[in-house]
Amino acid sequence: MVYADTNMLNLVLRNLISNAIKFTRQGGYIAIGLTAKGEGHAELTVADDGIGISEEDQQKLFAFEGSSINGIPEHKGAGLGLMLCQEFVELNRGQISVESQVGKGTRFRIVLPSKPF
Repeated sequence: MVYADTNMLNLVLRNLISNAIKFTRQGGYIAIGLTAKGEGHAELTVADDGIGISEEDQQKLFAFEGSSINGIPEHKGAGLGLMLCQEFVELNRGQISVESQVGKGTRFRIVLPSKPF
């Protein structure tokens, strides 16, 4: 269970899942999980085995600089969605991070309070 604004969290999840679909090849996997993370926090993850994100592009993900990453097939992102995700997560006293390797996939981690703040 997490303590967050439902509408903001829904937008974050829709964006991350949409990106996972966009950047994962047909037949790939997308996994969504929620686990307790220490006292008063929970971790939400959205992971895929898609095309992955280079280290250089990971540094720019949460800033509005546009995206040079092409999806499957030929989808491009404007970069605005992840910037909004970060803003909404932080407004709910959470943190968002990314782990990715080109050709191996991406995992977004969101840590949110599981109790009122």
